[in-house]
Amino acid sequence: MRHEKAEILLKLARSLAASAEGLTLEEMAREAGVGRRTAERMRDAIWALFPQMEEVADPPTKRFRIPQGLDGLFQSPSAEELAELSRMADSLAAGGAPSRAEALRGLEKKIRSAMRSSALRRVGPDAEALARAETTVAVQAGPRPAEDPALIGALRQAIMALKAVRFRYRGGSRRGVAREVVPYGIMFGRANYLVAAELSAEGRQGEPRNYRLDRIEALEVLDRPACAPEDFSLPDYAARSFGIYQGEVEEIVLEAAPEAAEDALGWRFHPTQTMERKADGSVVVRFWATGLLELAWHLFTWGDRLRVVRPEALRRLMVEELERALAAHRLGPGE
Repeated sequence: MRHEKAEILLKLARSLAASAEGLTLEEMAREAGVGRRTAERMRDAIWALFPQMEEVADPPTKRFRIPQGLDGLFQSPSAEELAELSRMADSLAAGGAPSRAEALRGLEKKIRSAMRSSALRRVGPDAEALARAETTVAVQAGPRPAEDPALIGALRQAIMALKAVRFRYRGGSRRGVAREVVPYGIMFGRANYLVAAELSAEGRQGEPRNYRLDRIEALEVLDRPACAPEDFSLPDYAARSFGIYQGEVEEIVLEAAPEAAEDALGWRFHPTQTMERKADGSVVVRFWATGLLELAWHLFTWGDRLRVVRPEALRRLMVEELERALAAHRLGPGE
């Protein structure tokens, strides 16, 4: 067996050990990037290496898993993996997320303590050398995200226990009013948000909204069962917006001038974007999103190299924002 095939086999074994419910043959084939017949042969090879692998009936199919994990001999991380874990912890700490940074540092210590001493002596110096030789770019200007460990811990407890929460919110149109909501999830970014649906007096859930964590006070987990709808997807919800604000989804069409074409082709405006290069060298970008204000703020960084084709509402919004900024900064007589 070639080295590459052995590596794919070991990665698949790790996936089988990491899954509580196990993997079907189709899932194993997707994981390994092979066809079903090859996946069957790989399953048999893994079964020979790890006889503790189990077959679990899941009609109309079968699942396979390796219970109790893999021996540490097969699990030693590489120097690159250790260095990346340490760098991500440093990046989170610098970005104002100490609780998540501490969680990653704790994970790194557990991984190192579980490693065989010979493996740690081999990869440890390389990981430290990489950590000294690489760094992330400076934290960009923007709001400092709230990272209250007690608040995030309570929200995670409510989400896992499928419970509603109550808190006072220092924002929105009802500033300071107590809210009872169903927590759907947490979005981490330049500012951190709870995605939740407010409960009416009759117990009905409204549409999901975003609540900034730094504006949430006196949060308590209620003894009231509540959960997000089965068809709700937090990644899909987040992908609707260019930024964090939610609203009506619209088709966005932008045109990059020929001198900005290469920059535009290498830019990720939105997960749904498509690119079209025109005969004159310009590039047309299309995607569906909401959050026009945040999109306008971003488009200002392109100057005159990027033009809004539609929607008209975005063009008007950009003009209004420019006029507001001009009014605030234009010098008066004698200044």
